[in-house]
Amino acid sequence: MSSKFKKSIVLVDDHPLMRKGLALTIDSDPAYEVIAQLDRGEELIQRLDELSPDLIIVDVSLPGMGGLELVKHIKSQKDNQKILVVSRHDESLYAERVIRAGANGYVMKLEASEVLLKAVRKVLKGGIYVSEEVSERLLLGMARGQKEVMESPIEKLSDRELEVFELTGKGNSTRDIAEKLHLSVKTVESYRARIKTKLNLENATELMVHAVKWVENEHSGTR
Repeated sequence: MSSKFKKSIVLVDDHPLMRKGLALTIDSDPAYEVIAQLDRGEELIQRLDELSPDLIIVDVSLPGMGGLELVKHIKSQKDNQKILVVSRHDESLYAERVIRAGANGYVMKLEASEVLLKAVRKVLKGGIYVSEEVSERLLLGMARGQKEVMESPIEKLSDRELEVFELTGKGNSTRDIAEKLHLSVKTVESYRARIKTKLNLENATELMVHAVKWVENEHSGTR
């Protein structure tokens, strides 16, 4: 198939091996072509008009501008841009967040290649791709009101609070987090105070222990 008839796709993921794997899977389908592989959201924002892809595939955890923030930024610039989020994070926590942010689908990185291609196909056709379980939760949330569907205390956190919580669990200091998220130290301290309140944590030590444990569980896939 001539490249001019292929759907163009841009990958944004800071893990080179993961990017390569995603690109190989996508390029294996003659209907698609990966036209750029980027490791930072800021670079995509700069090149969005130049690349003008049919689909952008974004990882949630990126250095600098996080995936959720990137999705919102893209949608503010190009409201009709199709975006698929691919991440190692627990789908039950992140899928609803990325859909609310404006993405068109969510796939966990542990899923088989055919699931990724199925998601790409559905999003490019104008649909929304999430697992059946998450789809049911989204519908229940609409029917009953979101609060009744929430299960984990972590789900009480806003998108930005969740980013701060995750970075805390990865051992980053308040100053480190401020630099990574382009925020002031005072703002990060405010987020940390809100997180402690929402998660019923007494002090900074409890917050650190709780965050580290959560990050470890995320990496081991045991959540």
